[in-house]
Amino acid sequence: MLTSLAIRNVVLIEALDLGFAAGLGVLTGETGAGKSILLDSLGLVLGDRADTGLVRAGTDLASVTATFEFATLPDAIRTALTEAEIEIEPGEALIIKRRVRADGGSRAFINDQPVGVALLRELSRYLVELHGQHDDRGLVNARGHRALLDRYAQADTGAVTQAWQRWSRTGAELEQARALVAAARADEELLTAHLAELTKLEPVVGEEAELAAQRADMQKGERLSADLVALQVLWEGSDSALAGMRSAARRLDRIATEHPLLAEALAALDRAVIEAGEAEDLLGAAMDALTHDPLLLDRIETRLFELRAAARKHACAADDLPAKMLDMRAALDAIVGGDADIARLERASHDAALDYQAKAEALSVLRAEAARRLDTAVAAELAPLKLDAARFRTAVVRLPDDRWGPNGVDAIEFLISTNPGSAFAPLGKIASGGELSRFILALKVALAEQGGAATVIFDEIDRGVGGAVASAIGERLHRLAGGGQLLAVTHSPQVAARGTNHFLIAKSSEGIVTRTSVALLNAAGRQEEIARMLSGAEITPEARAQADRLLEQA
Repeated sequence: MLTSLAIRNVVLIEALDLGFAAGLGVLTGETGAGKSILLDSLGLVLGDRADTGLVRAGTDLASVTATFEFATLPDAIRTALTEAEIEIEPGEALIIKRRVRADGGSRAFINDQPVGVALLRELSRYLVELHGQHDDRGLVNARGHRALLDRYAQADTGAVTQAWQRWSRTGAELEQARALVAAARADEELLTAHLAELTKLEPVVGEEAELAAQRADMQKGERLSADLVALQVLWEGSDSALAGMRSAARRLDRIATEHPLLAEALAALDRAVIEAGEAEDLLGAAMDALTHDPLLLDRIETRLFELRAAARKHACAADDLPAKMLDMRAALDAIVGGDADIARLERASHDAALDYQAKAEALSVLRAEAARRLDTAVAAELAPLKLDAARFRTAVVRLPDDRWGPNGVDAIEFLISTNPGSAFAPLGKIASGGELSRFILALKVALAEQGGAATVIFDEIDRGVGGAVASAIGERLHRLAGGGQLLAVTHSPQVAARGTNHFLIAKSSEGIVTRTSVALLNAAGRQEEIARMLSGAEITPEARAQADRLLEQA
């Protein structure tokens, strides 16, 4: 629930710190005192548009900080925070801050971490439910009616959701299997021909690179053949340079002992003969490696052309051709085994559909029964709220098949008729501001503990009524606040007297400076404020006595 609200430089509020408790809190004050400023300030932390007109004149920055505390953090809030990567410890308060600059722009923070305004709007559904003259969310929004009715009916919607997911999953698998078989059949003849071509080709991974390397070596041999032959002539035969070196070495060997220098010359010549011999061997090996075989080169080039042509045809690399063959075989196999698989999936989808429909039908019956009970409960609340001629109906409408979903087969909406004989219509379409607030109050009382936001605010729900109707409103607000926190902006002394906490909103002026202040009233202050609400500008003893009676009755 909302435990504190700190406002700085918002319109007429310079600095204000408010603390709130559980139960019914009432806010009163003269018209124009600034009650709307409080609601606008709270709206900022709930993600409303950051209007620069809210920034107090003469200042650059307005800020609002709201603190919410929970015995146990609701799962929906925890999930939203986790998705936003915001960690909150058990028992830790949720602190939302919004800053608005006079020159435009705003920033939002949750527990000092910057966040987007969209997250504030998402959390607002679980934090504060506001009902007033221009209510556009909460119970007026038909999108939430189904969940409210399901909670009222204590329905297990999870089973329907799971059945829908199972049906959707099997249906998707069935459609995928059908598409695969249909595509395979359409291309069966072409697939067979392509597979036959590749089977005949027998591509191997890495073959293209190996053939390309062999071809490159043979092409090199073709270019170098003339040089290699010329070199071979220099090294081979009795007249070759190497033969001459060997003959010289033999002659020198016979006279090398005659002088040390001859021995050294022989050693050098022997080394040269050895190096030349190694060169001859290497030259021979190179000639073997680079031998140009025209027939082999032709075969290699033909194979490379076939591999690369097949790769272009199938829009892949040559090394991917074996995988293409496997895909083609799998596609052809799918035609053979596809019908059996489709039959299996059809049975599974049919069974899942029957299971979903059975669970959804049972939920629909439960909703219809709960709708009748809710209609009766709301009807009992309308007469005391001066809505005698009005009627309330919970519409449970069967959806067409193509709109069934995880929430069942029904559309749920709360409808009203404000006058005898008039047609039923959505809450927000035909009810006036005061009627709408009282309808919502009747609904909230009827729904009682069926969930909703942690804090509920009613803005001038008692507008245009008094006497017994105002008393009935006050009694219901007090009863409704017993299970949580409810704040009511009111002009009715009967409602104000029911409050657990009473805040007085006042406006004061000093020269050209106007300020709005809010004070938590004690017992004497409450008596005086309720007396003022009863009598107007001049508070009479009779008004104070009447105020005491209202407080005693509360």
